[in-house]
Amino acid sequence: MLLDVRTYKTLPGRVPAQLELYKKYGYPVQLRYMGEPLCYAVAETGELNTFTHIWVYESATDREEKRGRMAQDPEWKVYLAENAKAGHIIEQKNTQMTPVAFAPPIPKAKIHP
Repeated sequence: MLLDVRTYKTLPGRVPAQLELYKKYGYPVQLRYMGEPLCYAVAETGELNTFTHIWVYESATDREEKRGRMAQDPEWKVYLAENAKAGHIIEQKNTQMTPVAFAPPIPKAKIHP
């Protein structure tokens, strides 16, 4: 199992606008290809103006295949264009992790048609 942990930093005060843009254009597309994320959260303390989401994949190959199919989707391209136009995000960190043996089971993502 592979966890794709993505943290984004926005310009001050722009997290709500970014999440609204993503909810409208990006999230529906990602649900079709990757299923529901394990987590989608906004920072309350520490590094503010950030949000993190975690996606669950069977393997690096599974991740590559799903993201490759999504990248070809015209609706995903609309999201990317709207995202670039908005200019809210100033930094992205991406970490791929695997659960340790004694960690509780992680549910598999539910794919939405």
